[in-house]
Formats: sequence, C-alpha cells, structure tokens
Amino acid sequence: MAQVQHGALDDPLAGGGTQYLTFILNGEHYGIEILKVQGVQGWQRVTQIPNMPPFLLGVINMRGDVVPIVDLRMRFALGSAEFNEHTVVVIVRVECHDHPRTVGLVVDAVSEVHTIHSVDFRKTPDMSGGIGSEYLKGLGMVGDRMVILFEVEKLVNSGVLAQVSQLPRDAAA
Repeated sequence: MAQVQHGALDDPLAGGGTQYLTFILNGEHYGIEILKVQGVQGWQRVTQIPNMPPFLLGVINMRGDVVPIVDLRMRFALGSAEFNEHTVVVIVRVECHDHPRTVGLVVDAVSEVHTIHSVDFRKTPDMSGGIGSEYLKGLGMVGDRMVILFEVEKLVNSGVLAQVSQLPRDAAA
C-alpha cells in the first residue's frame, strides 16, 4: 500500500505507482491516497452542531474521538443525493497545524483501490468554477477512465476546516 520508488511500470506493486482509494460523486470517479485513509464505513446518523455550514452534516463518536462528517457533494455544489445502502463515509487522517485530524467524507459509493503510475498521471488543467483546482492533485488514467485525484491535506485543511469555526471539543456524538 506504500508508494514504491523502483521497479517495472507494469507491476502494480512497483514502478513509482501510488495507490488511491477511488469513489464516486455525482457519477464521476475521484481518488485519495490510500495512506491517508483510516477506514470506510456505512452511513450512520450524526449529531448536528448548530451554526455550521450545510456541507458539515455533524459529528460522530469514533472510538472516543469526535469526527466531523463532510458531505463532499454539498461542499462542491454537486447537488444532493438520497443516502442509501451504497452511501459510505471515507475516514481520512491528515496533518492540521502540526497535529493529526480525522474527518469523515461522505461519498456516493466506494469503487476500488487503483495504483496510478507516473506515466498515467496528468496535471489538473487550470479551470474556473467547479471543484477548486487548489484541492486537486491531478488526473489519473485508469484504463480508459479518468480519475480526479484530491490533494486530501488541502481539501480538509483549506477546503473544509478553514471554513468552519473550531468544533466544540466536548460535543457529544
């Protein structure tokens, strides 16, 4: 699951490839580095926190930690969706001001883990509107499908937490 530095490009366990957990949002495929993923769980009820932006659905108690839950569809104005048996929460852990922070990202469905090699990686074109390119690492080619790769550290720190006042530490979930 780690990034490998040397080997043949056609070997998924070697060749400079990086593994990404891919998921679906509004019919498009997205990915985040597998090393940032703590787990994937089915949708569960959240405890709502007053005066939060609509994309912050609330918090859950995960093994004693209060974890904010972010609806990525709402965060990026991709429309709302009915939560169903395919809706999942991808739990990610990132560095936030010199300490780790855990956040849940609600997605329509998880696809699979893909290794994307440097030869299959493309820079994100400079486009206005839609998902801000500052949160994107690039585009990865998986067969004939293009996967939009998030820079999860920036997404969580700048794209979510910077817009939210600090959550109460004693919020019950």
